[in-house]
Amino acid sequence: PYLKDASYWEKNFGPFLPWMRPEGDSSAITGFMTQLTVTGPFVNKTLFEQAGIAMPGAKATWEEWGKAVKAVAEKVQVPFPLAMDRSGHRFFSVAVSEGAKVFDAKGEPAVIDDGFKRAAKLVYDWHNDGVMKKELWGSVSGTAYRGANDEFKNAQVVMYQSGSWQISQFDKTVGDAFDWVAVPSPCGPGGCSGMPGGAGLVAIKTTKHPEAVAKVMDYLASEPVLSEFYARSLFVPGHLGIAAKGLDYKDASPQAKAALKVFSDQVAQLSPVAYRLQGYVNNRVIFNAVISRLGQAISGETTLDEAYKRIESDVAQQIAERKK
Repeated sequence: PYLKDASYWEKNFGPFLPWMRPEGDSSAITGFMTQLTVTGPFVNKTLFEQAGIAMPGAKATWEEWGKAVKAVAEKVQVPFPLAMDRSGHRFFSVAVSEGAKVFDAKGEPAVIDDGFKRAAKLVYDWHNDGVMKKELWGSVSGTAYRGANDEFKNAQVVMYQSGSWQISQFDKTVGDAFDWVAVPSPCGPGGCSGMPGGAGLVAIKTTKHPEAVAKVMDYLASEPVLSEFYARSLFVPGHLGIAAKGLDYKDASPQAKAALKVFSDQVAQLSPVAYRLQGYVNNRVIFNAVISRLGQAISGETTLDEAYKRIESDVAQQIAERKK
């Protein structure tokens, strides 16, 4: 009620507003995204050129990319054809595109379905076929995270599935040592979606000066102010109007600019399932169960079918405990 124009907020921040609402609230406008992150792949284009192999196009599938990066790695003798952050969030950037629905008709978690199994089998098979290497995911266990930033910047990885938050770092650490590019999210039966994420700025309910707070929020969320903030910080716009118009990242190198454009364009491709999962209050339970159990299957401690059962029971048990 304190904002100058609530419709501006709904139009430009619509998909992200539910992420910042208290549980059970379906209409409050509490804040905005200072940074939208989008998962997606970075590719060492120089390695493709050295191998004399064409990069797959914009609508290529995960399977097509898997074959291409393996061929490149074999030709130019680099150790990692495909690396992916060992994280449940990053795994779901593949699973949603493969058709995973994550929730049932009532909105309760129903993690294991055909789309999920397709993605899990892909990642499992990649580890067995040498497209992905066990020394990355296998170097840690349980829910532990493992990135591949160092391997990518040292030109040991052909394709790295991570996200837009790496752009600024790669701009500094890789620079122009090789030609690194962001490419659109690979496709599957569920579309060509990544997973969103990011950071937000919210108003605190207990303030004694709600009118003043709303004025500040209106100012900070206005198009001119946010445009400058995103442009200077090299962030993907979490404002749909700015994303649609495009931003001029004046301080970015040509490679960083190109990567930011690819990720900004990907916002329109994000699946409703991806938004819903990212805004789900217990998503960490799902992410952790998936990465620890899938990790066990990949390292040979269990089978994929057993991993599916354990994921379902882990999720059900931990959510039941949280509801007590």
